[in-house]
Amino acid sequence: MKIVGESAQDWGPFGRPLFNDPSARKLSRVGVVDVGSNSVRLVVFDGAARSPAYFYNEKIMCALGAGLSDTGRLNPKGRERALAAIRRFQVVARQICDEPLTAVATAAVREAEDGNDFCDEVLRETGLKIHIIDGQEEARLSAQGVLLGWPGSYGLVCDIGGSSMELAEISEGEIGKRVTSQLGPLKLRDVSGGQKGRKAYINETLDALQQAMGEQQNRLFLVGGSWRAIARIDMERRGYPLRVLHEYRMSAKAISATAKFIKSQDPQDLRSRCGVSAQRMSLVPLAIEVLKGVVRRFKPHDIAISSYGIREGMLYEQMPDRLRRRDPLIEACRFAEAKDARVRGYGKVQFDLIKPLFNAASESRMRIIKAACLLHDVSWRAHPDYRAETCFDYATRANLGGLTHSERVFLGLALLHRYQNKREGTRFNDLFELLSQKDLQQAEVLGKALRFGAMLSMQRDVNVGTFTYRPKKRELHLKLPKSSEPLFGEVAKARLESLASSLDAQAFVKITR
Repeated sequence: MKIVGESAQDWGPFGRPLFNDPSARKLSRVGVVDVGSNSVRLVVFDGAARSPAYFYNEKIMCALGAGLSDTGRLNPKGRERALAAIRRFQVVARQICDEPLTAVATAAVREAEDGNDFCDEVLRETGLKIHIIDGQEEARLSAQGVLLGWPGSYGLVCDIGGSSMELAEISEGEIGKRVTSQLGPLKLRDVSGGQKGRKAYINETLDALQQAMGEQQNRLFLVGGSWRAIARIDMERRGYPLRVLHEYRMSAKAISATAKFIKSQDPQDLRSRCGVSAQRMSLVPLAIEVLKGVVRRFKPHDIAISSYGIREGMLYEQMPDRLRRRDPLIEACRFAEAKDARVRGYGKVQFDLIKPLFNAASESRMRIIKAACLLHDVSWRAHPDYRAETCFDYATRANLGGLTHSERVFLGLALLHRYQNKREGTRFNDLFELLSQKDLQQAEVLGKALRFGAMLSMQRDVNVGTFTYRPKKRELHLKLPKSSEPLFGEVAKARLESLASSLDAQAFVKITR
């Protein structure tokens, strides 16, 4: 992934981070409320603005859109629950947010004849103004949420809610055509004609969407709770080891297999195993019929789950353009180093030292190497016996954007080797299956290089030495400045030998004056 920056000086991998810029600081502790057809949720973002952490996240399944097709009005019980939830959200937000909440309502509220009345009641009772957005705007915000996690990405964003489904085209970070439909599972429940009538309605609607959007054979980004529930079930079916939804990949064959798997399982047992709520599980059979139709018509070459959607799109809306262009992974790692590392800025020293070991690495691999350098010391507070595991868990489970699952494991394994030489016998063995033998070896080399580099200084902006790696000759040469000689003790020497062994090379050391 190539991210275009402002200038070479400002956009090096260790250039000035933007999270301390006043425009970025305004995005700390930003709270948004999403009033959907199925759920009402409050999210408060914090951390590095380009890759924010979820400081607070609360959801109430209100089912505002249940029965809307029959009555034309919001579900009365859902309306009561939504009002109570928003009243609570306002109190929470006043205690933890720097700015007032931003709230949007989607399909159920915009279609219900009492939607405006509900928003007026919320404003009167809680002081929160809800903005009712149309389907085109909903599609745009969802696409912006995808761009928060995948800058410069391309493909088709498919966002399913309770009452609607939106499609949006993205290319090189720009949003193109957008359409909306009434293919939400709550709506499909109310379609007349039983299963046959519902199938005909889905096909007719999808045909119209295909005609409106045209050819879309790039990546399909899936946004929304029903898609995420299907992904959880697909993971269960496959026995997939990394239960992280963001960037989880599926294929057309996998979706068909999972649809059959759902029909063959006891719903209560399946939802319990997959961590899906009963209300969400009841919508899954309807949602997967829609998904099969989407995949059959658009024939994407790749299908990816996005945990980022409309709420993240609302945050993206407030970002200055220069912040949008930043790499979310590197920004998050910079923020972590500035907040948690013992020596802020030593990640750059590590990168300068070990870069010659990876002269043949691709641009995408160098991103992960930079990230590992920035994160190499952020877990120092953990108990020494558990630092390696803590590092691995952080990389593989943390809310980091711009990482595929295999890249998460690569980064985690490198940080594990930062603290211990061997990976055998850890509780992560099944995750290593996501990496090739070459990737396993490179992650080990990277981690052992970081392990060695950490011995050479406790200061930033210093020259700790220079590596020259000659793979054909199987030689690893290290030039150390005279100032580093006292630091090159027996532990450092042992770590250098371990690094050389992983490279299948012989180590040579020269002290320069």
